[in-house]
Amino acid sequence: MDWMTKKLNFKRYEIYFADLNPSTGSEISKIRPVVIISQDEMNKYLETLVICPLTSKLHSRWRSRIQIQCGDKKAEIAADQIRTISKLRLKNKIGRLSSSEAAQLRKLITDMYGE
Repeated sequence: MDWMTKKLNFKRYEIYFADLNPSTGSEISKIRPVVIISQDEMNKYLETLVICPLTSKLHSRWRSRIQIQCGDKKAEIAADQIRTISKLRLKNKIGRLSSSEAAQLRKLITDMYGE
C-alpha cells in the first residue's frame, strides 16, 4: 500500500470515486462513486474497505437499491453489489451520506443479509 493511502482516514458513509475494474460477469465496473459501509475501526487498520457502488441507472422497483442525490445527479446505492476493495482503488472524496440516508442503508443491509 502506498504511504499516502495509508495515511488517509476513510470514514463510514463517505462517498469516493473508485476504480472497480476489472470486473467479472454482472459486477458493477468502471470508475464510479462508492459509499464506504465498513466500520471506522476496520477502516483504520485494514488495507481494504467494504463498499456499495452507486449507479445512475435507476430501478425504483428494486428493493435492493436506495435512491439518493450524489452531487447534481440522481443515483442509487446498490446494496446488492456489496464488495471489499483495496484502499488503493479510491480516488477523490465527493461527499457523504446524510444521517437519514445512512440509517436507511443500514436497515436495508440488515433486511437483506440478516441481523
